[in-house]
Amino acid sequence: PKSLKQRHRFFLNPYIDCAFTKCPKCETKTKIRKFPLVIHIQPQQLFLLNKQCKYCPSCDLIIAKKQEIEPLMAATFVQTNPQILGNNYVVMGTVDKKDWKEGDKNLLSPSEMIGRIYVFKDVWNFEIIPAGWYPNEEKQ
Repeated sequence: PKSLKQRHRFFLNPYIDCAFTKCPKCETKTKIRKFPLVIHIQPQQLFLLNKQCKYCPSCDLIIAKKQEIEPLMAATFVQTNPQILGNNYVVMGTVDKKDWKEGDKNLLSPSEMIGRIYVFKDVWNFEIIPAGWYPNEEKQ
Protein backbone atom coordinates (compact mmCIF):
# COMPACT_ATOMS: atom_id res chain seq x y z
CA PRO A 1 0.00 0.00 0.00
CA LYS A 2 1.20 3.52 -0.66
CA SER A 3 2.37 5.23 2.47
CA LEU A 4 -0.10 7.60 4.05
CA LYS A 5 0.63 11.29 4.26
CA GLN A 6 1.41 12.36 7.80
CA ARG A 7 0.92 15.61 9.62
CA HIS A 8 0.62 16.76 13.25
CA ARG A 9 0.77 14.94 16.54
CA PHE A 10 -2.42 14.27 18.47
CA PHE A 11 -3.67 13.85 22.01
CA LEU A 12 -7.27 12.95 22.86
CA ASN A 13 -7.80 14.63 26.22
CA PRO A 14 -9.88 12.34 28.46
CA TYR A 15 -9.78 14.73 31.45
CA ILE A 16 -12.94 16.69 32.16
CA ASP A 17 -11.23 19.22 34.43
CA CYS A 18 -7.99 19.76 32.51
CA ALA A 19 -7.99 22.15 29.57
CA PHE A 20 -4.28 22.11 28.65
CA THR A 21 -3.78 25.86 28.35
CA LYS A 22 -0.09 24.90 28.25
CA CYS A 23 1.39 22.13 26.14
CA PRO A 24 1.88 19.02 28.32
CA LYS A 25 5.13 18.33 26.47
CA CYS A 26 6.96 21.68 26.26
CA GLU A 27 4.91 24.00 28.54
CA THR A 28 4.32 26.58 25.77
CA LYS A 29 0.95 28.32 25.90
CA THR A 30 -1.44 26.51 23.57
CA LYS A 31 -3.40 28.33 20.86
CA ILE A 32 -6.95 27.62 19.77
CA ARG A 33 -7.33 26.45 16.16
CA LYS A 34 -9.96 24.67 14.14
CA PHE A 35 -8.95 21.36 12.59
CA PRO A 36 -10.99 19.14 10.26
CA LEU A 37 -10.55 15.90 12.21
CA VAL A 38 -11.14 12.50 10.64
CA ILE A 39 -12.62 9.98 13.05
CA HIS A 40 -12.99 6.30 12.25
CA ILE A 41 -15.87 4.67 14.14
CA GLN A 42 -16.07 0.85 14.27
CA PRO A 43 -16.95 -1.08 12.18
CA GLN A 44 -16.55 1.19 9.14
CA GLN A 45 -17.86 4.69 9.55
CA LEU A 46 -15.82 7.80 8.76
CA PHE A 47 -16.83 10.98 10.55
CA LEU A 48 -15.45 14.42 9.68
CA LEU A 49 -15.57 17.01 12.40
CA ASN A 50 -14.31 20.57 12.01
CA LYS A 51 -13.39 21.06 15.64
CA GLN A 52 -11.86 23.78 17.73
CA CYS A 53 -8.86 22.27 19.51
CA LYS A 54 -5.93 23.36 21.59
CA TYR A 55 -2.76 23.47 19.51
CA CYS A 56 0.91 23.74 20.35
CA PRO A 57 2.80 25.11 17.32
CA SER A 58 6.23 24.17 18.71
CA CYS A 59 5.32 20.49 19.17
CA ASP A 60 2.79 20.49 16.30
CA LEU A 61 0.39 18.91 18.80
CA ILE A 62 -3.40 18.99 18.47
CA ILE A 63 -5.31 18.40 21.72
CA ALA A 64 -9.00 17.53 21.38
CA LYS A 65 -11.37 17.02 24.29
CA LYS A 66 -12.97 13.59 24.35
CA GLN A 67 -16.11 14.88 26.08
CA GLU A 68 -16.65 17.48 23.37
CA ILE A 69 -16.22 15.02 20.49
CA GLU A 70 -18.45 12.20 21.74
CA PRO A 71 -21.73 14.17 22.06
CA LEU A 72 -21.20 15.58 18.55
CA MET A 73 -20.75 12.08 17.13
CA ALA A 74 -23.84 10.87 19.01
CA ALA A 75 -25.93 13.79 17.76
CA THR A 76 -24.85 13.04 14.19
CA PHE A 77 -25.58 9.31 14.22
CA VAL A 78 -28.58 9.06 16.55
CA GLN A 79 -30.88 9.39 13.52
CA THR A 80 -28.83 8.01 10.64
CA ASN A 81 -26.84 5.14 12.16
CA PRO A 82 -27.86 4.60 15.82
CA GLN A 83 -26.32 1.11 16.01
CA ILE A 84 -22.79 2.57 15.98
CA LEU A 85 -23.41 4.79 19.03
CA GLY A 86 -20.97 3.87 21.77
CA ASN A 87 -18.70 1.94 19.40
CA ASN A 88 -14.94 2.28 19.60
CA TYR A 89 -13.46 5.07 17.54
CA VAL A 90 -10.08 6.48 16.64
CA VAL A 91 -9.28 10.07 15.76
CA MET A 92 -6.97 9.12 12.93
CA GLY A 93 -5.91 12.38 11.32
CA THR A 94 -6.94 15.56 9.57
CA VAL A 95 -7.86 16.66 6.06
CA ASP A 96 -7.36 19.98 4.32
CA LYS A 97 -10.16 22.52 4.82
CA LYS A 98 -11.29 22.26 1.17
CA ASP A 99 -11.53 18.46 1.44
CA TRP A 100 -13.52 18.80 4.65
CA LYS A 101 -15.98 21.15 2.90
CA GLU A 102 -16.41 18.74 -0.02
CA GLY A 103 -16.78 15.81 2.37
CA ASP A 104 -19.32 17.75 4.39
CA LYS A 105 -21.43 18.19 1.26
CA ASN A 106 -20.98 14.48 0.43
CA LEU A 107 -19.08 15.33 -2.75
CA LEU A 108 -16.36 12.78 -1.95
CA SER A 109 -16.76 9.04 -1.62
CA PRO A 110 -15.26 7.47 1.51
CA SER A 111 -12.44 6.00 -0.57
CA GLU A 112 -11.64 9.41 -2.11
CA MET A 113 -11.69 10.92 1.38
CA ILE A 114 -9.33 8.23 2.69
CA GLY A 115 -6.86 9.21 -0.04
CA ARG A 116 -6.85 12.78 1.29
CA ILE A 117 -6.34 12.07 4.96
CA TYR A 118 -3.19 13.10 6.76
CA VAL A 119 -2.76 10.53 9.50
CA PHE A 120 -1.17 11.72 12.71
CA LYS A 121 2.61 11.34 12.90
CA ASP A 122 2.20 10.32 16.47
CA VAL A 123 -0.54 9.95 19.07
CA TRP A 124 0.55 10.99 22.52
CA ASN A 125 -0.89 10.22 25.89
CA PHE A 126 -0.36 12.28 29.01
CA GLU A 127 -1.14 11.33 32.55
CA ILE A 128 -2.25 14.07 34.88
CA ILE A 129 -0.66 14.15 38.28
CA PRO A 130 -3.03 16.08 40.55
CA ALA A 131 -1.59 19.15 42.25
CA GLY A 132 -0.75 18.69 45.89
CA TRP A 133 1.96 17.83 48.35
CA TYR A 134 3.97 14.69 47.77
CA PRO A 135 6.64 13.20 49.98
CA ASN A 136 10.18 13.73 48.71
CA GLU A 137 11.62 10.74 46.88
CA GLU A 138 14.67 9.34 48.66
CA LYS A 139 17.85 10.55 46.94
CA GLN A 140 20.04 7.73 45.71
